[in-house]
Amino acid sequence: MESILIIDDEQTICQSLEGILEDEGFRTAFAASGEEGLAMIQGEDPDLVLLDIWMPGIDGLETLKRIKQARPQQLVIMMSGHGSIETAVKATRLGAYDFIEKPLSLEKVLLSIQNAMKIGQLVAENQALKEKISRDYEMIGESPPIKQLKEQIKIAAPSSGWVLITGENGTGKELVARAIHNQSTRTQKPFVEVNCAAIPEELIESELFGHEKGAFTGATAARKGKFDQANGGTLFLDEIGDMSLKTQAKILRILQEHKFERVGGNRTIEVNVRVIAATNKNLEEEIKEGNFREDLYFRLNVLPFVVPSLRSRKDDIPRLVKHFLQYFCSKESREIKNVSPEALEALTQYNWPGNVRELKNLIERLVIMTPSQVIGINDLPHAINQKKLPKTAEAPLLQEMPDSYREAKELFERQFLLEKLKKHSWNISRTAEEIGLERSNLHRKIKAYGIEQAKA
Repeated sequence: MESILIIDDEQTICQSLEGILEDEGFRTAFAASGEEGLAMIQGEDPDLVLLDIWMPGIDGLETLKRIKQARPQQLVIMMSGHGSIETAVKATRLGAYDFIEKPLSLEKVLLSIQNAMKIGQLVAENQALKEKISRDYEMIGESPPIKQLKEQIKIAAPSSGWVLITGENGTGKELVARAIHNQSTRTQKPFVEVNCAAIPEELIESELFGHEKGAFTGATAARKGKFDQANGGTLFLDEIGDMSLKTQAKILRILQEHKFERVGGNRTIEVNVRVIAATNKNLEEEIKEGNFREDLYFRLNVLPFVVPSLRSRKDDIPRLVKHFLQYFCSKESREIKNVSPEALEALTQYNWPGNVRELKNLIERLVIMTPSQVIGINDLPHAINQKKLPKTAEAPLLQEMPDSYREAKELFERQFLLEKLKKHSWNISRTAEEIGLERSNLHRKIKAYGIEQAKA
């Protein structure tokens, strides 16, 4: 039952409202002064407050001001028999939902209350949705690399500087971008994401800048682009290293001038957008090869962030496993599963070429496909529970000795190729040239060892 607190020194008004509101299914409470009402709000936690303006002690406007300072989301409807437009405007500016004149009209009171309750429900649902999204995009981990990254985000987020996030595929660059947005002064404004690698070259400009009606075949109506949609907020350009030089030039212009024209239009549109870009490529190498504009790189790289690989923060793997288990068990309506100590050890020791994304996908599969409540060592993929891949220079070469020379050779060759490919951002030609291998031969080995799956 929804509750309403009535703050009014006129007893007859309170009695009348009590009968009306209880007949409509509301629970009521009363206070005869602003001071008493402020004290009751803390204990009653009402869904709505009906507040008179003219009362002994502190008046209704001062009471409203104090209510909003203590509880910004509290719904308040003002009442007055001596109201004026000036008073109504002042009450609205202080945060009142509505202003009702006395003598009270039953129909108007109930309509105002019903509308206010709907607004309150929408606010609560919006808050719950924001909290859910925040949990879904939470950065899990307490290892030194993640602690350092979180501290950098905390420092940089309130500023207005452009951001460039780099890191391997699957490390969580979007999580970093969202964390920066959520901790910035733009948190109440839109966060708009664009995957530059997923949009065809002929459509990227329309996607980013929008288009006018008739700008091209199929443009039957004008359409806002991502920059328009993100106005006042944050635009996240993921995989910016895959953007064409032509589009890069237009992005650079927007960053410099804060304005653009839609495709097929000549009207200049001004925007206030913070751009966060991300890539898994080495942009300095891309600049040398003529694939990325140097001026755009320096423009974006004001606040650089490097997201650590999962193999460099293995202390976080148990926390991530627990988090993903709870998440997918809830999502798939499964009983909460656990991971055996042996399986958790294998998961921790694995090198995770696909990083956190690979771990998340695996846990989702295990939650769905494992019949028992305990995920054991035998439930894990063969690559994790049998073959111990060579580790990088951060750790010893092998966790345990393979059974045969052939297996040892395969393990080393797979990891060697994987590291070289990552070094060159998965550029086959450059990798083949460095290691002295024919390009076609390298392709065959990548397929044989399943390395293309690691890139995904």
